[in-house]
Amino acid sequence: MEYTILILLLPFLSFLLLGIAGKWFSHRAAGLIGTCCLAVVTILSYMTAYDFFTMPRTAEGVIEAMPPVVNFTWLPFFAEGLKFEMGILLDPISVMMLIVISTVSFMVHIYSFGYMHGERGFQRYYAFLSLFTMSMLGLVVATNIFQMYLFWELVGVSSYLLIGFYYTSPAAIAASKKAFIVTRFADMFFLIGILIYGYYCGTFSFDFAGEARGFAAGGFMLPTALLLMFIGGAGKSAMFPLHIWLPDAMEGPTPVSALIHAATMVVAGVFQIARLFPLWIQYAPDTLHIVAWVGAFTAFYAASVACVQSDIKRVLAFSTISQIAFMMVALGVCTEITTGHEHPGSLGYMASMFHLFTHAMFKALLFLGAGCIIHAVHSNEMSAMGGLRKYMPITHITFLIACLAISGIPPFSGFFSKDEILTACFAYSPAMGWIMTAIAGMTAFYMFRLYYGIFWGTENKQLHAEHTPHEAPLTMTVPLMVLALITIFCGWALNFGSYVSADGRDYQIHLDWSVAGTSIVVAIVAIALATFIYARDKQPVADKLASQFSSLHKWAYHRFYMDEVYQFITHRIIFAHISKPIAWFDRHVVDGFFNFLAWGTNALGFEIRGLQSGSVQKYAFVFLLGALLLLFIMII
Repeated sequence: MEYTILILLLPFLSFLLLGIAGKWFSHRAAGLIGTCCLAVVTILSYMTAYDFFTMPRTAEGVIEAMPPVVNFTWLPFFAEGLKFEMGILLDPISVMMLIVISTVSFMVHIYSFGYMHGERGFQRYYAFLSLFTMSMLGLVVATNIFQMYLFWELVGVSSYLLIGFYYTSPAAIAASKKAFIVTRFADMFFLIGILIYGYYCGTFSFDFAGEARGFAAGGFMLPTALLLMFIGGAGKSAMFPLHIWLPDAMEGPTPVSALIHAATMVVAGVFQIARLFPLWIQYAPDTLHIVAWVGAFTAFYAASVACVQSDIKRVLAFSTISQIAFMMVALGVCTEITTGHEHPGSLGYMASMFHLFTHAMFKALLFLGAGCIIHAVHSNEMSAMGGLRKYMPITHITFLIACLAISGIPPFSGFFSKDEILTACFAYSPAMGWIMTAIAGMTAFYMFRLYYGIFWGTENKQLHAEHTPHEAPLTMTVPLMVLALITIFCGWALNFGSYVSADGRDYQIHLDWSVAGTSIVVAIVAIALATFIYARDKQPVADKLASQFSSLHKWAYHRFYMDEVYQFITHRIIFAHISKPIAWFDRHVVDGFFNFLAWGTNALGFEIRGLQSGSVQKYAFVFLLGALLLLFIMII
C-alpha cells in the first residue's frame, strides 16, 4: 500500500503550485488543479479503505496489525532509543478519517467553485485548502505522537490562513488571531504532555503493545501527561472553556466553516483521545472520566447558546461544539475494553467514532446549505430570511434531511450514531444518560428553530424586492445532494463496529430500543415544540418567552459573556497586575542594568582614549616609562 504516500504528496504539491505560481493561473485553472488533486486523493483514500478492511483477520476476528507503510527516523534524540520518526500508519481509525477528510474536502473544493466565484485571492484560497487538507491527512496517519503534533500545528496555521482569508475585514483578522492564540495556548499543554510522555515512557510511539514496559514505567506521570494532552485536544475541539474561538471563526468563507469547523479540524481532539485510548483505559481510567464530564457540560452550554442565536452560522457553530462534546462524552464513559456488546468499554469508543463519521457528513451538509442561503440573501441573519423553501427547493430538502439527522430521527444517520452514544452513557451512569438525552432534545429544538426561521416564517419581502432569492448553481447544489444521500444511508452501516472498535474485534451495532425509543420521543417532542413556536408568520410565544426570561435570553445570546470574562482576566488582572509590573521591572531594572553597563563602557572609553592618540613620541615615552618601572620592580 505504498501508494498511500500520494495521499499526502498530492495536496502538498497542489499547495506549492498554487501558492507559488497561482497568479499565473486563471480562477478556473486554479480551482481545477486543487479539485482534481483532491479527487485523486479521495479515490486513493477509498482504495486504501477497501484494501485495509478486506485484509485477513485473526482467528478471534481481530483486524491484523499492520506495520507502518512508510517509516523513517527524522531526528534522533538525546536519550537512548528515543527518536522522532515520520511515516504513515494505517489502522481502523486512521483509515476511517482518510474517508471523512477526503470526502468532505472534495465536496468543499467543488462547492467553492460556485461560492467563491469572482473572489479576489481565489488561487490563494485553493492553495490554503490544499495545505489544510494535507495537514489534516498527515495528522491522522502519524506513526507517533510527535509527528501528530507537527501536523497538529500545521492544521492550526492552515486554519489561521483560511479564517483570515478576507484579510481586509477587521472581524476576520480578529477571528483568525483569536483562533490561533487560543489553540496555541492549549497546544502548549499538549507539547508539555508529549515531553512528559516521552521522558517517562521512553517512546513517542503508538505501538502500545510493543512499548508496554515503557508505559508501565511512566507510573503516575502518564495520567498527568494524558490530561495535559487532553487540554490540547480540548482547545482544538473547542471544549469549554477553550471554545471561544470557534463561533468567531465563522468570519471565514462558509466552505471553510464546513471543512474546518464541521468535519475535520474540530474532531482532531476526539481523534487524539481515540488514538491514545489504550493508554487512557489501562493507565488513566479515572482521568478519562474528566473527559466525560467536561464534554457533558460543554454539550449543555453550547446547546443553550444555540437556542437563541440569530446568525445561522453561529447556530451551526455552537451545534458543532455540542456534537463534538457528545463524541468526547462517548470516549469518556468507557472504563475498560471488553468484547461484550453490553459493556461501555467497546460501545463508547465505537459510538464516538461512528458519530464522528456521520456528523461530518450532515454537519458539512448544514454548513454548505447555509452557504447557499447566505449566497441567496446576502446576510447571515434569520431576520433577512423566511419563506425560502419556495425559492430554494434543493437547499430546503437537503437542509431538512440534515436537520432530521442531527436531531436523531430514524432512519437518518444521526439517529444510529447518537443512540449508541446514549446507550453507552446509560451503561456508564443513568444520570449521564438522562443528561445527554435531554441535550439531544435541545439539539432537535434549536435545529428546527433554525429550519423554520430560514424556510418558513415571514418572508422578508422588502429584501426580496431588491434581490429575489434563487437556487444556487450546480457546483453548489451537487455537493449538497451527494452529502444528503450519504446522510440518509451511512447510518445503516450497522457493521461499522466490525471495522472500527476499541479492541479491533468484530462488533455489530444492536439498537437498545429502551434507549432509542426514549430518544425518539424526546426528539419528536422537541421538534413539535419548535414547530408550535416558530412555524408561523408571527411568533408570539417566542416573543413572550424572550420577554419573560429576558435576563436568561440576554445572557445566552451573549454566550454567557465568556468573551467578556476572558477580556477581564487578560486586561484587568493579567495585564494590570502581572504584565505591567513585569514590564516596569524589564524597563527599569533589566534595561537599566544593561544601559548602565553601556554607559560605563562608554565613559571608560572616553577616559582612556588618550592612550590611543596616534602620537609616536607619546607611545615611546610610555614604553620607556614602563620599561623603567619593570626594571625598578626587578631590582627591588
